[in-house]
Amino acid sequence: MPLSHANLAKPKAAGAMFPATSMPDRAWWAALWPRPHEMLRSIGIEAGMTVLDLCCGDGYFTAPLAQLVAGKVIALDIDCDMLGEAKHEVAKAGATVQRWICADAMALASHVTEPVDFVLMANTFHGVPDQAGLARAVRAVLRPAGSFALINWYPADRDTTLVLGEPRGPKIELRLSPQALVTLIEPVGFQVAKLVELPPYHYGAVFTALP
Repeated sequence: MPLSHANLAKPKAAGAMFPATSMPDRAWWAALWPRPHEMLRSIGIEAGMTVLDLCCGDGYFTAPLAQLVAGKVIALDIDCDMLGEAKHEVAKAGATVQRWICADAMALASHVTEPVDFVLMANTFHGVPDQAGLARAVRAVLRPAGSFALINWYPADRDTTLVLGEPRGPKIELRLSPQALVTLIEPVGFQVAKLVELPPYHYGAVFTALP
């Protein structure tokens, strides 16, 4: 099944998207992440890096990423319409992106042929059918000692994770605890580097690619 950050709200493309994921309205995206630049710095984004925004969706993080690393961003999503929205957001921010890719995340090694320093995947990994397989695909495009950062919902019942007064996020059975994520990702060529608290409902897990 092809993989994307984009969502089940588009029935005509539902078979091409991650199960149980959605691209939220920007109002509640901004309610969760009012200062995206600070969040990105907290997980290790630094000037000079080349960053892959994997399953970038509508570009909520792509634009601040591009600003932080002076355009050294590759943005990938399977939904070409969503990429169009991301391009608009980046242009509106006065930033640039090195390359836009409309493709299946599992095939990213076919499209990203030069190693990158950092791969970011936000609020999407819980819906990946083959999570270890995607982590291996990410490892293949990272330079040695590069970073893979996953932004995930903490395990909690959906009724308790309210954004703008409404339950948000995946069902609890899809949510991965930090330890469960570490157990899944480390065997495919990574070592956990740090866990970052991203209140109110998220954490960031940053992994280092092993030689």
